Amino acid sequence: MSTETATGEACALPSPTDGAACALPGAAPAPGRTWIGPSQQERFALLRRATSIAIVGASNNPARASFFVATYLLSSTAYDVYLVNPRESEILGQPVYASLADLPVRPDIVDVFRRHDDLPGVAQEAVEAGASTLWLQLGSWNEEAAALAESSGLAVVMDRCIKIEHARFHGGLHLAGFDTGVISSRRQLLAR
Repeated sequence: MSTETATGEACALPSPTDGAACALPGAAPAPGRTWIGPSQQERFALLRRATSIAIVGASNNPARASFFVATYLLSSTAYDVYLVNPRESEILGQPVYASLADLPVRPDIVDVFRRHDDLPGVAQEAVEAGASTLWLQLGSWNEEAAALAESSGLAVVMDRCIKIEHARFHGGLHLAGFDTGVISSRRQLLAR
């Protein structure tokens, strides 16, 4: 989970597993974390420059975050979206590729929905595929993967949802139900 600070910067909410919490601007990273990610403006620039996004770990299960993100990117953005999962052949009517190496293009952003231990391997695959950015979803934090990608010239974003970031930067959070645009403290009247 994440929230925004007064400066508009998103930060992690306290988690029972890692104890991470929002930090004040200029403060050190959360305990156990040394990597510092791109600023809000830098993330906006990454999304703006990109024309293609590969979703590694795409799922055909509507209950999975990767399904929701793929649905949003395919229906609400101009990105060329490529889905990667070796166990699927089609998701949302789109062809699915077994690996990043099988893609017909060099993806600008590799958006990753994989287990923590798989992240360094996916980072290496992103490097080999010629990606520009490695993007790890909410809850994904792996400094080994970040170091590997950055040492090869990739930008890295960790612990952020690309759908939420895109919608926030483009004024569309309400379209997906994260922000209804309605603020009310009134109770609903029950029909009698």
